[in-house]
Amino acid sequence: MKSRYAVLVVTGWLELTSLTLGFAKAPDATTYPLTLTRGSRLMVGAEVNGRAVRALLDSAAEATLIDRGFARDLKLETGETVTGQGSGEASFDAVLIKGVQLRVFGVSLANQSVAVVDLGDVGRRLLGHRLDVILGREIFDAVRLRIDIEGRQVKVLPPDFRPSGVYLPLATEHGVETISVRVENIGPVQATFDLGNGSEVLVGEALARRLQVLSDGRTITTGRGGGLGGETVRQRFALHSLEVAGQRFNDVPAAIDAHASASDLNLGVAILRHFLITTDFAGHAVWLEPRR
Repeated sequence: MKSRYAVLVVTGWLELTSLTLGFAKAPDATTYPLTLTRGSRLMVGAEVNGRAVRALLDSAAEATLIDRGFARDLKLETGETVTGQGSGEASFDAVLIKGVQLRVFGVSLANQSVAVVDLGDVGRRLLGHRLDVILGREIFDAVRLRIDIEGRQVKVLPPDFRPSGVYLPLATEHGVETISVRVENIGPVQATFDLGNGSEVLVGEALARRLQVLSDGRTITTGRGGGLGGETVRQRFALHSLEVAGQRFNDVPAAIDAHASASDLNLGVAILRHFLITTDFAGHAVWLEPRR
């Protein structure tokens, strides 16, 4: 039976609407390790219903995703079937499970709704090994985080901490958070803040047309990409310039994201690793401090 819940993949993983958030237990001041793995993916230690697991960190996934095999181990088998559309070619089925407890960075998140899906293909293609969990935005909604990709660490910050760096307000589009940037001669443009994107900057079709990337003489190649829903082929090129938090990047590798729900831009680890990042999703803000 299909659900009335809306299910969309917007940045390579999954978006679910009508989810319940539950927060518990204040964080401690410990610094937690962050692993930068194959394909520039970020892995962290987490727990699902008390079971320890390595999880892929994804600020643009509206719900945590759990592989079917791992869900069976946890006896998470009963739920409502919904339809997902991935960044790959095909749609897929997911099972919405409520009442799950997540724990990450010393923070306990009670009564969460998670999506059980087949992560086998994603793990093999993007990581080269099994992937049990993609940890979604729940932790970003719950606490302030200080993320240092190059330093391989994450710290939970107290709510009264005064972040350094350039303040950028967050705007929500299609259930994900976006920041304002400039690209070539166009701006401001909203760009998805996506720590789950380990590939190049993604450019929505509408913005690609405005930039005339397919007709202005720049070199166009093709390459494989895509997350849930299987592998897809994208047109690749270089953005002449991209300005983020006052920093200018030139000749930026990019690809066209042809999905209708795509933001104008999607910024992942390739760009965000150049900053010390403070996130405050509840306060609708991030701060980006250029690394020295």
